Amino acid sequence: MDLQPADAPYQAALHIAQHLRNAGHQAFFAGGCVRDLLLGLTPKDYDVATSATPDIVQRLFPKTFAVGAHFGVVLVCDEDGQTTEVATFRHDGAYTDGRRPDAVRFSTSPEEDVLRRDFTINGMLLDPIAFAKTGDLATATLDLVGGREDLAAKIIRAIGDPTLRFTEDKLRMLRAVRFAARLQFEIDPSTMAAIKAQARTIAQVSNERIRDELTKMLTEGHARRAFELLDQSGLLAEILPEAIRMHNVQQPPQFHPEGDVWTHTMLLLEHLPPNPSTALAWGALLHDIGKPATFRPPDPAKPNDRIRFNGHVEVGVRIAEVVLDRLRFSNEEKAQIIALVHNHMRFGDIFQMKQSTLKRFLRLPKFDEHLALHHLDCTAAHGNLTLYDFAKHQYESAPEEHIRPQLLLTGRDLIAAGYPPSPQFKPMLETAEDAQLEATIHTTAEALTLLQTLFGPPPPKP
Repeated sequence: MDLQPADAPYQAALHIAQHLRNAGHQAFFAGGCVRDLLLGLTPKDYDVATSATPDIVQRLFPKTFAVGAHFGVVLVCDEDGQTTEVATFRHDGAYTDGRRPDAVRFSTSPEEDVLRRDFTINGMLLDPIAFAKTGDLATATLDLVGGREDLAAKIIRAIGDPTLRFTEDKLRMLRAVRFAARLQFEIDPSTMAAIKAQARTIAQVSNERIRDELTKMLTEGHARRAFELLDQSGLLAEILPEAIRMHNVQQPPQFHPEGDVWTHTMLLLEHLPPNPSTALAWGALLHDIGKPATFRPPDPAKPNDRIRFNGHVEVGVRIAEVVLDRLRFSNEEKAQIIALVHNHMRFGDIFQMKQSTLKRFLRLPKFDEHLALHHLDCTAAHGNLTLYDFAKHQYESAPEEHIRPQLLLTGRDLIAAGYPPSPQFKPMLETAEDAQLEATIHTTAEALTLLQTLFGPPPPKP
C-alpha cells in the first residue's frame, strides 16, 4: 500500500506527529498500524511513539487524558473527538507480575523503545511526515528488528529472547497465537518453544484479559487455526481444559461422519461467518462441551445400538456456566451463550412441535443466532439442512402477531373473573397462551371458559 490513507484516525495521528515534530521532538507511528499498512490493510487505529515526555505531550495539546502517564501513555483528543494514543519512548525495568514493568525509564531512542516490544512484525516504526510527503511506505518505514522480512516470510517471531518477552508479559503468548491465526502466519520455532515452556504460567494473566483474547480469536477470522495453535502450544489445557476433553471422544458415524467431538467443533469454528457475534462464536465452541462427560458406547447386548450422549445438553449448560463465570462474561452475554447451548438440539424436534411450542421456539431472543448455530452444526456434520431450511422459512415468513400475539388473558383478567392470586396463575396463563398460539381460542371469554374447564371455576365469594 503506497497511498496515503485519508481516514480520520490517520489524519488525527498525522496532525499529532507533525505538531510534535514542529516542537522539536521525534514522532513515529508505531506497532500494529505500521504492520497493517505494510500488509495493505486499513488500521483500526494509529499509535504515536515520541521522544516527548508525558508532561510535554500534555502541554502541547489542549485536550489529553493521562491514562498511563507512569508508563508514558497519554490519550490526545482532537476537536472532532478522535482519540490517539501517544506513548513516550521508554526502556522497561523488571516485570514481576507478568503483565507490567515495575518501573520504566523514558528514552529519546526509538531503537531502545522498539527492542522492548513483543513481535518483530509489531516492532516497526513509520515516519509519518515522510510518508505524507511521498506516499512511499518502503522508504518511510524504520525497521530495526527484521519485521519486514518476517512479514514477507509470514512468521510471528518474538523480538530478542522469546523467553524474556513472555516472562515480561504472559499475555503475549496468547497474542502470538492470535496474530498467527488471523494473519495465517507460522509461529517461529524458538518462539513456539518458549510458549510451550511457559504455557503453565498463563494463569498469572487475569481471566478478563484471557477472555478478551479468546473472543478476538473466535471473531477475527480463522478461529479453527487459533484453537489448534492453542492446543499445540499447551495453552488451551491451561485456560480452557474443558475443551481439551473433546479430543478422541468418538461420535456415531451416521450422524457425525467427520469424526470426534473435537474435530466437529473445529469444523464449526472453521465455518463461522465473518465477524460473528461474541455469543454465536462462543456458542459454536461450547455447544457440545457436555459430550465428553456423557459419552456412552454402544451396548453390545443391544443389536445396532450406537454411541449416545444422553443428557449432554444439560451437562453442557452446567459446564458452559462454569467456563463463562470463570472468564467473567457479562450477564447479558452469558445468558445468550447459555441459551444457544441449551437449545441447539431442539431443531431435531421441530417437525413434531405443536404450533404453540414452535412459536415459542421461534421467538427466543436473537433466534437468528440459534439458526446460525444450527446451520454450523449441520454443515460440520452430516450436511443435511432440511431442519434448518424449515426453521428458517417459519422464522422469516411467520407474521410477528402470530408469534407474539397480544395476550387474550392476563392475571388481571383472572382476578376480575374471581380467581384469587396464587402460584396457580402461571400454569393457567401458560395454558391460555398455548391455546391462543394453537388458534383454538380467539377471545378472552373463550380463554376463561377453557380455564374453568381445566382448572375449575373460581371459588365462591364469601
